[in-house]
Amino acid sequence: MGKMKLKRIDAYRWELPKTGKMRVPGQVFADEKMIAGSHQNEPLKQVANVAQLPGIVKASMAMPDMHWGYGFPIGGVAAFDWDSGVISPGGVGYDINCGVRLAVTSLFEKDVRTRLEDIVNALYRNIPAGVGSTGSVKLSIREAKKVLQEGSQWAVRQGFGVQDDVAHTEDRGCMPDADPEVVGKRALDRGRRQLGTLGSGNHFVEVGVVDKIFSPETGHAFGLAEGQVTLMLHTGSRGLGYQVCDDFLASMVKHADRLRFDLPDRQLACAMIDSAAGRRYYRAMSCAANFAWANRQVLLHRCRKIFMDVMRIGPKSLGMNLLYDVCHNIAKKEKHLVDGRERFLCVHRKGATRAFPPNHEALIEPYRKTGQPVLIPGDMGTASYILAGTEKAMLETFGSTCHGAGRVLSRKAAKKQSRGRSIQQELKERGTLVRWTGKNTLAEEMPDAYKDISQVVNVVHGAGISRKVARLRPIAVVKG
Repeated sequence: MGKMKLKRIDAYRWELPKTGKMRVPGQVFADEKMIAGSHQNEPLKQVANVAQLPGIVKASMAMPDMHWGYGFPIGGVAAFDWDSGVISPGGVGYDINCGVRLAVTSLFEKDVRTRLEDIVNALYRNIPAGVGSTGSVKLSIREAKKVLQEGSQWAVRQGFGVQDDVAHTEDRGCMPDADPEVVGKRALDRGRRQLGTLGSGNHFVEVGVVDKIFSPETGHAFGLAEGQVTLMLHTGSRGLGYQVCDDFLASMVKHADRLRFDLPDRQLACAMIDSAAGRRYYRAMSCAANFAWANRQVLLHRCRKIFMDVMRIGPKSLGMNLLYDVCHNIAKKEKHLVDGRERFLCVHRKGATRAFPPNHEALIEPYRKTGQPVLIPGDMGTASYILAGTEKAMLETFGSTCHGAGRVLSRKAAKKQSRGRSIQQELKERGTLVRWTGKNTLAEEMPDAYKDISQVVNVVHGAGISRKVARLRPIAVVKG
């Protein structure tokens, strides 16, 4: 497949015409600047490859944070008919339910400014981070299986948080189809030691400040005020999710020749949803998603305690309440309107966020009035955003939007470009204190490695698939 040619629909939408074996066209959300350059050709090829899979509905989509991934592009969205379509581990990703959790506090920047270094140092000391990091929550195999079945609810019952946290988590922090018996022993062993850990790479804890509110009415419903201190967590299912993906990919690749169609890329190894292999993967993936929700729940509880200890205040004075928790790498059975009729679909969101509209049955009050909170982290040096889901997203993208800034530099290229620079000092001069683990973490995750988060957010806002509510400014970050 040669250079991919796009047809412009409007200022924020582009069509990749249906050619060759594509069953549907591609649809890309981007502005003209983002779409330029040869670096977009590889992820666009992946958009076209996904469009060749059986049962795909409407279009193979990519968000403005699109970049190359395993099989599917990161930033990819694709929905498959539940009865005649496929499910693909490459359309979910290795870090199953890598997601973001945002809590808002009763504190303001002036309250924490003199204690900020103490806060970031305490978070760094007490939140296990880095490759292979292990936490203080040690699980037996029996207890680990309960985590996989119950997700956030398990964590709250163990004293890690409150029931209100569960209510403010996507799907209440639990996918009901989880079946621990289909999860392999190695995955369980890895998960037993990693609950309550941050992990490595782009995972982080970020202390931020509400910098600007774009929609006062929705901001009020979300409990936001300018100058308010927030806490954002970004992590996922750790080694357990990685192992689940690896195990099922190996099996599906091995049996790819038995499929009734040709795979355009073996990284798109898949199974029919309504097959034994497809059902097993969905149940195992659900387990990893539940583990990720429990993981973020434990971490939020730890962060609350760290803040209270450093600030010497109680829970009422801290008021660190969960605004919402969203997942990125997931495939879900959802009901959507397609060509005028409701159909059950398997919606793959790989590096994309659910963005359900006002009045959707999956949302709690007050989000039934505003639309789902959408959390978009930035690059630790500029901004993060809070958005809200829209009806247009439901009609156009199966209730989906972007998930972050999206890389423009590989980790190798970022390390090369950072030579001779002090990224820590550069961030400090921008007003962000940073702590990190791993020799190359800061170089690999420097702001220059990512797209302009404001530009990405402006695309989804302009396209109407989510709308801006507030902007957050980072003041302290712990990187995995």
